Amino acid sequence: MILNKSSLEDLQKGFSTAYQGGFAGVQPLRERIATTVRSTTALNKYAWLGEFPGMREWIGPRVIHNISNKTYEITNRTWEETVAVKRDDIEDDQIGIYTPIFQEFGRAVADHPDQLIFDQLVGGFSANCYDGQYFFDSDHPVLNPATGVEASVSNVQTGSGDPWFLLDTTRALKPLIFQERRKANFVSKQSLDDENVFARNEFIYGADGRWAAGYGFWQMAFGSKATFNADNLRTAYTAMTNFKGDGGRPLGIKPTVLVVGNSNHFAARDVLMASQINGTTNTNQNLVEILHVPRLA
Repeated sequence: MILNKSSLEDLQKGFSTAYQGGFAGVQPLRERIATTVRSTTALNKYAWLGEFPGMREWIGPRVIHNISNKTYEITNRTWEETVAVKRDDIEDDQIGIYTPIFQEFGRAVADHPDQLIFDQLVGGFSANCYDGQYFFDSDHPVLNPATGVEASVSNVQTGSGDPWFLLDTTRALKPLIFQERRKANFVSKQSLDDENVFARNEFIYGADGRWAAGYGFWQMAFGSKATFNADNLRTAYTAMTNFKGDGGRPLGIKPTVLVVGNSNHFAARDVLMASQINGTTNTNQNLVEILHVPRLA
């Protein structure tokens, strides 16, 4: 290939097309469990997470719920991926060997938000949410109306197995937050007078973007490292449906999705998909939907 402005523009378009083709092969799973929030600043503050919305009968003056003073912040992070292509390979018309590389490049960029969200989910056993406790914790503070003091509420099962998660994904704010500041952008440095071409005889292509992950309401999620079986599933499910807000108001939580990795996948299918177990009607059939996420294993 003769390298000139026109041929280099065609080269950039070809690599960009292959990169975008990688996006087409990714079906994001994060959208099932995370709400996307557009960000316009370095970080977003979610002070309102301290108040789970609810109605009351209007008797006397309005009861004003102040925004919580427990500020929860999600700071945007910048991500990049960069690859180099030898100038000699382009001159020798070896472009075809790079096409699948750029397709995988695009796939990796498109998949990264999923990786971030599910890493965040697993990290919930040791990362704080809006109330200052771990997202999955045994002592979330909730005001007890009978005593006027805070009681501890748990959304976790302890154990030593691979984690599984029960989630209510029906609300406007899902259990996790994907905060997007800037979508991934494909860029190139392939001008013949670029420093990388002069100094290293290579063209450089990259993608970069800004986004982050965080937690919504802990009441919408239950994390377990206990053995996955029907009894532990029912315990987690029942605990979530019994969650109450400050003042004792039932929150109406109803789990809809079970997130499992490879090690719990078939156990989950046995518990939730079989019509009968040992000749007895399986009352857990279709209780929740299974979301199999191989990366959790």
